[in-house]
Amino acid sequence: MLEFLQDHHDWLQALHIISVMAWMAGLFYLPRLYVYHAEGAPVGSKMSETFKVMERKLLRAIMNPAMVSTWVFGVLMLWSLGFDYIMIATWLQIKLVLVCAMTWFHHKLIVFRRDFDQDRNTRSGRTYRLWNEFPTLLMVFIVILAVVKPS
Repeated sequence: MLEFLQDHHDWLQALHIISVMAWMAGLFYLPRLYVYHAEGAPVGSKMSETFKVMERKLLRAIMNPAMVSTWVFGVLMLWSLGFDYIMIATWLQIKLVLVCAMTWFHHKLIVFRRDFDQDRNTRSGRTYRLWNEFPTLLMVFIVILAVVKPS
């Protein structure tokens, strides 16, 4: 299995990048939907119900599968590199911590969606605008670590 993964590392990397791009698109868009939902869709309105459908479909059809495939292809790439490499590559360890933070953020968005779905959101559009900056900051540091690989 290890030899297969090593022989196909470039394919794993390509699939990982595609997955990350889909996941990031959702992580950028869903908080923006929450802004519009919080600011312009009163509880019980047709607009609120439309936002609920959009948020649920974005999470279930795009973001959740993209997050899972990001992790799967990422772990397979790590496996192909070997445990020794992971232990000496500090940049990679930091990147993994940041990816865990991104995953935590994803799950936080799920909690927010449940609040909207049950008509018990108490957060303002401004709050969601602030939350929307979090994945951007993480992305910047993750990409720098992955490309520059500082020692």
